Amino acid sequence: MKKSLLYEIITAMLILLFIDSGFSKVFDHSGFRRAMHNQPFPFWFAELLAWTIPPVEILVMVALIYAKTRLYGLYASLILLVLFTGYIVAILFGVFSKVPCNCGEFIQSLSWGQHLVFNLVFVFLACYDIKLIKELS
Repeated sequence: MKKSLLYEIITAMLILLFIDSGFSKVFDHSGFRRAMHNQPFPFWFAELLAWTIPPVEILVMVALIYAKTRLYGLYASLILLVLFTGYIVAILFGVFSKVPCNCGEFIQSLSWGQHLVFNLVFVFLACYDIKLIKELS
């Protein structure tokens, strides 16, 4: 498979991931806000996350769409994926007492172990896409 096609496919997968994740939080913001307040975070931090995560995910998705901002979008998506993957690892190690999730529709059906594998695959894909974009530039 040509590198340019693979690059476009991976980018499209990341865009779809952030469309699902970001817009599901916007369309059910009250549910997402409740879920953030059920996390083991202080109230102020849960509120900050509830209001910043959805627009950040949507901005990442938009950055991935445009060629001029795609590399920034790839780095931002990688950061978000790594942060949430770390959170999942903490959940699996029992660091938190309560772990509700308000993810995108598809992702909600996954167990935490499956969610970890899913995220690790996307972390790898984002890293590989960054490598590809640099090679193709």
